[in-house]
Amino acid sequence: MKDLRYFVKRDVLICARPDTVFRFFTDSKRFASWWGAGSEIESRPGGKVLIRYPDGTVASGEVLEIEPLRRIVFSYGYKGADKQIPPGGSRVTLALEESGGGTLVRLRHDVDAAATRDAHVQGWRYQMAVFANVVANEQHAGVAERVDALFRAWSEADGEARKRLLESSVVAGVTFRDAHGATSGLDDLHAHIAGALRFMPGIVLVRDGEVRHCQGTATAAWVARKADGNALARGTNVYDLAPDGRIARVVGLWGG
Repeated sequence: MKDLRYFVKRDVLICARPDTVFRFFTDSKRFASWWGAGSEIESRPGGKVLIRYPDGTVASGEVLEIEPLRRIVFSYGYKGADKQIPPGGSRVTLALEESGGGTLVRLRHDVDAAATRDAHVQGWRYQMAVFANVVANEQHAGVAERVDALFRAWSEADGEARKRLLESSVVAGVTFRDAHGATSGLDDLHAHIAGALRFMPGIVLVRDGEVRHCQGTATAAWVARKADGNALARGTNVYDLAPDGRIARVVGLWGG
């Protein structure tokens, strides 16, 4: 490997637990979901790294260091005489740090020339966004179930049953904001829902359409129906998700 005096650095906060993030360095199927079909990784020092990009470009190298849940280092370069980096001709380091919002992934790509560094800045900007998405999509695969459980809580008259629905769907410190409420914490939200049900008995709140998710933020449209089934109100909720998959923050937008 040449003298690698230049480098690209990029930090990305991923809304997922470190163990979920690290799986993508140790499982070829997950590794391929990040890079492209046919990509492989052998997660041991000296193990093969093979990347097949969707456009047909192939890169290869080997694992140089691996520390479970903390970091992986591998060599990296492209097949083809016209490429800036030969196979194994540069070094990629991905380090993980647990954060309140998830896992901070710190990328460093060491190369031997300024032109090579500059040519890879946009590529890593894109690849780290793809990585954040595929990891968050796995961590939050159950987001629709969490959203539906929270909607059911808004229609549940029994206090104990409502509490269980909330505990399954939101974190203890959840915050809720809309035109009629501003609550902090699960207990405060539980009491707010109880108050709403006293003023609007028989109201049923249901999801209207698919839940959309990107990197730990989700949206879902809803409709509130009266006991006779007619719609009383509509709106859209925006959810910020916690690293464990539960809901940490809700903002409700009425209308639409």
